[in-house]
Amino acid sequence: MSRRIKIELTSKQPDGNWTWRAAGAQQPKGVVASSVVPSGVSVNDVVQAEVESDLDGNRVLSITAPKTKSERTGLLELLPSEKPFEAVTQQLRKKGPRDGDKRRGPRRDKADGPRGERRDGDKRREGAEGRSERPRRPFFETPPELPQRPKAKRIRPQRVNVDAVLAELPEAQRAIAEKVLNGGVPAVRAAVEEQNKKAVAEGREKVPAEGLIQIAENLLPRLRVAEWRDKALAAEAVIQDVDLRDLRGIVVSAEQLVAIDEATRALVAKMKQALVVRQETETKNWLEDVAAATSVGRVVRALRLSSQPPKAGHPFPAPLAQQLADATVAGLTVDAPSERWIALLEAAAFSPVHNKILPGAAPTVVTEDLTKTVTRLAPLMPQIAALFGIAVDPKARAPRPLQQQRPGDKGPRKRAGELNKSADAKPGARAPKPAPTQKPSEAVSEVVTAPEAPVEPTPAETPVVDAPAVETSSPESVAEATSAE
Repeated sequence: MSRRIKIELTSKQPDGNWTWRAAGAQQPKGVVASSVVPSGVSVNDVVQAEVESDLDGNRVLSITAPKTKSERTGLLELLPSEKPFEAVTQQLRKKGPRDGDKRRGPRRDKADGPRGERRDGDKRREGAEGRSERPRRPFFETPPELPQRPKAKRIRPQRVNVDAVLAELPEAQRAIAEKVLNGGVPAVRAAVEEQNKKAVAEGREKVPAEGLIQIAENLLPRLRVAEWRDKALAAEAVIQDVDLRDLRGIVVSAEQLVAIDEATRALVAKMKQALVVRQETETKNWLEDVAAATSVGRVVRALRLSSQPPKAGHPFPAPLAQQLADATVAGLTVDAPSERWIALLEAAAFSPVHNKILPGAAPTVVTEDLTKTVTRLAPLMPQIAALFGIAVDPKARAPRPLQQQRPGDKGPRKRAGELNKSADAKPGARAPKPAPTQKPSEAVSEVVTAPEAPVEPTPAETPVVDAPAVETSSPESVAEATSAE
């Protein structure tokens, strides 16, 4: 059976025959008679051939002459232009107001006549056509930004002193010490009880709990002192910029230390002196920030800053209080939108000037959100409630500030009116975190298999009640912790 393939004519022999091979390959190959080769071909030409294969080999039956390219006709001739070449350029208009471009001509209102003509000069016609200007919303200029103070540095204590105490303990007591650091003596007691429950279930003997508890109580003072020293040394490294809450917590927890040495007493005195200096500095910065925000017109920020003193119970200066109250009342105008009233009232209700805020009249437009805000803040600002005709419930509890959304939080920002609740509720208060459940430590049951003899306390040591370091995070909690100062 024949097949069509492409072959390449490799050479021409003296007898007139041609040698060939498959195009692009070595096989198949052979000899073809000159009578089969069409005229006009030459060596190395690739042609289409019909080849038949049998026992004697491959025979070329016919060869199709290659197609020749025909010359194209009817092409268009490109004639050069006689005009001189001009490059295309563009010039962008400078940024500016729309009406700054004088090429567009004067702005024409819809009520004007044909283009280029004005009716009644520069004003719209009123009266005959019954058209009047729409009332515009009052415009508020954005106050200038104020430079932000650098953020205070939080302490990052290292376990230098704690690790030194653990290294001095016997191997059998280190697991108990770790439990004391994490949860105090109650954590050790819970771990022993859990271990004894498993021992009873498995038929083993209970571990005497009294010896382990005695060891934990004896280790507690040393571990608390070591833990406090680690925090104090971390605060000492950044004492000029340390966060006031961390420093106050260190000073408060120092009162609970027992059996301390001279070096620790010196460090306690240094922390107390640093707390006094830091409170004076922060108070000075606080008053300066409130005055600066009030002077540039950022009243909401000034009100919020005034409600966050560095030290609870610090008196607010009377001249600054009057200046802040006047700036707040100046923003509560009758034509101000309800959003402006809500923002100012929410900030002023928790500031030291909340009883000095008394606008002349209620706004012209009172929305439902504004009414809810005034009702919720009525226990703190009864004069504002009377201005809106809202009765104050004598049994209503004082509300709490609404929780502000942080810049990094995701999700749409809620309006103040959407966050309002009833006056008896506590809006904005964070739900208390559940107390962490104490997981029994397996280290106590694995390392301590038999209690050591109870260590009798030395005369210098006294029984200590487990009381971890107090971390104050708000002015309200600090007021109780630092009442002795």
